[in-house]
Amino acid sequence: MQKNGIIVAILLSATLLPIIPAKAANIEQRYWGTDKNGQKASLYTLTGLGGLTARISDFGGDIVNLYVPNRQGTKTDTVLGFDDFNSYQKGSVFGAIIGRYVGRISKGGSFKLGGKIVQLEKRDPQAKFVIHGGTAAFSSKLWKAQMHDGPEPSLVLTLVSPDGDGGFPGVLTTTVTYTVTRNNELKLDYRATSDRPTPINLTNHAYFALQGEGNGDISDQKLQVFADNYLPQDRDNLVTGKIAKVDGTPFDFRRPVRIGDVLNSPFDQIAMRKGLDICMILDGKPTRLRRAVRLSDGKTGIAMDVFTSQPAVQLYSDNIEDRTVTGKGGKTYRRVYSLSLETEGYLDAINQPQFPSSLISPGNPYHEVTVFKFSKLH
Repeated sequence: MQKNGIIVAILLSATLLPIIPAKAANIEQRYWGTDKNGQKASLYTLTGLGGLTARISDFGGDIVNLYVPNRQGTKTDTVLGFDDFNSYQKGSVFGAIIGRYVGRISKGGSFKLGGKIVQLEKRDPQAKFVIHGGTAAFSSKLWKAQMHDGPEPSLVLTLVSPDGDGGFPGVLTTTVTYTVTRNNELKLDYRATSDRPTPINLTNHAYFALQGEGNGDISDQKLQVFADNYLPQDRDNLVTGKIAKVDGTPFDFRRPVRIGDVLNSPFDQIAMRKGLDICMILDGKPTRLRRAVRLSDGKTGIAMDVFTSQPAVQLYSDNIEDRTVTGKGGKTYRRVYSLSLETEGYLDAINQPQFPSSLISPGNPYHEVTVFKFSKLH
């Protein structure tokens, strides 16, 4: 009896021990919050040998923090976001994985597939489009996470989106792997398979602020985009189906441009949106990892080079007028305090047959890679 009593006491004491966050040499996990379905979300910290540190959540795949070594010998948090989990549950896309389909799907959120019209679910029956996955938005889902430790730690997030999710056809299994490399790179590897033909267009919606999140706007930053062409959009931000040259327009970023010099341009594609919100068609062959964008901030001395296998990148300068969002540390985020660089496929390609196809099928899986590489200006 005494022996059994000792065993019971040990078991009881074990259940009362505090929960210790899972931790390894370069990656650790901690509880972050509970979602509306009662599922527990975690926040993962990936620390690279070069000094880059990323905090990523399994809820929406959010990049919550991205600490980058700066010219002053400290680190700068270079993405907008929130300190608390509940703020992300309210519909924020700060740093989130966008899917099944980034951008706006025209024709009221419908498209033709296999000889039939597919209508996606709409919260507003009168809406002219469905944006960022609609009711099936990946940004509001809890992903299954797996940690991999080592000199270059990685976090593998997996999500199974059922057939009919938000109206999309097919069971779609998506895996996004975040890796922090020894060379101060954050690498995103996107893979997806489907049991039937379905459209897909994935990206991450990080709001980059190389000046430090909440530390003023991006006007003085330099932007270079390796793109000869862009996709014009109408007043509803729907692509027209045309491909236009950047020559002679404010979208000619082939040489570094001060962002503030173009934000208030009278050029219709900028004036209509009071800033940048445009899809740039990247030079070079899609599917091959190549340099797409260079962004730099003279005060922090941080430069970011974006490499991608995707055919395009969306430039978005967070143009919402009278924008006041309380972010991390109680800081206020205002209009043009960040720049999103959403590597992606051609927008609305499912309704634009002249664009490269966005369809995948059982024998044609999806695989794209984007790398954000950080360095110091000389």
